[in-house]
Amino acid sequence: MAAAASPPLLPTTVVPAAVPTTASPAPAPTAVSSADTDPAAARAFLSRHLDSVRRALSGARPWTELLDRSALSRPESLADATSRLRKNLAYFRVNYAALVALSLAAALLAHPFSLAALLALLAAWCLLYLLRPADAPPIAACGRTFSDREVLGGLIAASAFVVFLTSVGALIFSALALGAAVVCLHGSYRVPEDLFLDEPDQAANGASPLLSFIANATGGRV
Repeated sequence: MAAAASPPLLPTTVVPAAVPTTASPAPAPTAVSSADTDPAAARAFLSRHLDSVRRALSGARPWTELLDRSALSRPESLADATSRLRKNLAYFRVNYAALVALSLAAALLAHPFSLAALLALLAAWCLLYLLRPADAPPIAACGRTFSDREVLGGLIAASAFVVFLTSVGALIFSALALGAAVVCLHGSYRVPEDLFLDEPDQAANGASPLLSFIANATGGRV
């Protein structure tokens, strides 16, 4: 008896095993470092700031004219003192601003802790907001990321805390008050009859020098 015929073999296809693929991880947000600050942006920021200071100081009057003792006299009345102060503020505005800044600088140098706190606050503003490039990765801290609006809010809150809730604010306000008192005293005693404003100076006096200085120094970002 013949052996039973074996069943025909069917063609088979071997399916290769799927090779697991690993997707490239998305770039994680990084913490703030000095590399996040664009050197070109820092140079441009410093250049704008120095140019603004140079332009502001170029309008200063001769200090010998400011300190002329022969032009000092006691005002006859409160109205006379107010009129003198208004004219002298328009004429010596750059010199007076320099005096107030000198008073503030002297107060900060006499209190190193307050100076260090303000320098740290300024560094935080520059590294976290003013000098950060637009394409920089978001700031990460404590396991979460922070948007630019959150960073700006944190910087404003930190500035308010340092200025209003520490001794730094009292020091700043007292130095500014002392400088303003010196300016008011000099402006009310300086006889302004020999002072004349040029037309460009009168036009510039209508604008706010402080606001234009901040806009030029920061490039309009703040």
